Amino acid sequence: MKKILLKTMAAALALVMVVGCGSEPSNNNSSDPKTNGSQSETMKYAMVFKNTGNPYGEKMLEGFEQAIKEIGGEVILRSPDQPTAEGQIQIIEQLITQKVAAIAIAGNDFDALQPVLTKAMNQGIKVVSVDSAVNSKSRIVHVNQANPERIGRIQIEAVSDMIGGEGQIAVLSATSQAANQNLWIEWMKKELEKPEYAKIELVKVAYGDDLRDKSVSETEALLKSYPDLKAIIAPTTVGIAAAGKVITDKGLKGKVLVTGLGLPSEMASYIESGVSPWMYLWNPIDVGYAAGITAHALVEGTITGAIGETYELGRLGSNDIVEDGDGTQVMLGDPFRFDASNITEWKEVY
Repeated sequence: MKKILLKTMAAALALVMVVGCGSEPSNNNSSDPKTNGSQSETMKYAMVFKNTGNPYGEKMLEGFEQAIKEIGGEVILRSPDQPTAEGQIQIIEQLITQKVAAIAIAGNDFDALQPVLTKAMNQGIKVVSVDSAVNSKSRIVHVNQANPERIGRIQIEAVSDMIGGEGQIAVLSATSQAANQNLWIEWMKKELEKPEYAKIELVKVAYGDDLRDKSVSETEALLKSYPDLKAIIAPTTVGIAAAGKVITDKGLKGKVLVTGLGLPSEMASYIESGVSPWMYLWNPIDVGYAAGITAHALVEGTITGAIGETYELGRLGSNDIVEDGDGTQVMLGDPFRFDASNITEWKEVY
């Protein structure tokens, strides 16, 4: 399985190198136009990530761009400077004015985007949430990077193994409004209710807002407030890298362990040193790519977002739309483990 995933990711990155990673409109073949009522106007597909300067988000945007160029559309990639709902609302208003065909959004708030996204859908724009969901009234379908329950539970299983089943742990998350991290943390807490974790104490959930400097500060505060802390779980690529750096700089390797969700290229040195024995993630390029293909399928009428629909996700194969509370979603698979045995090869991929 590892070799198959590696080949898929390597091919994806190779394609990125060919097409570039900018957000300028692409030149498309006019013999197969996708239009908004005009055979000379190429349909515009937009993706809005949480904030600029986020390596994970940059990979997602690359995957989205790959998908839209593959189907012959014009791609627009936008993110606010800070991970706020207000910044995303402003961008979405601009996209409505630009008459885009579809918007894929990694939401900074579960509910706050509903008015502007409803406005977009009322004007015929297809809205897909991806990675970090918005509520079901704000989108047609959600593209989920993996099963949220497994993401949450597997991180508790991992940290328990690392600290021998007892001791204090903390979570360093993104923003307090991030729907994806909040759901994963809920599943972590449910996993901790099992008898085998009776000697593990979750002392705090801290929020670094997916900003490097704040994540560093929050990690330092956790270490100061909880001198007996055994491990930090950071279900965010920014947070886990920040925690790894702080533990390394303070010479706490082996005393406070780090796990969570990280980019192999950013976490390789910490895994190789033992600061983070292992961690998890999925391919963010594939997540963005799936969002792009899903948005196009909605625009083309191939799917409506209803439970039970099956459609082709391009190079990712077929997938089914399933229930997600009172909405629907597509789930791409389980998180993948990165450790000392495989990080050398994966760090060259993404």
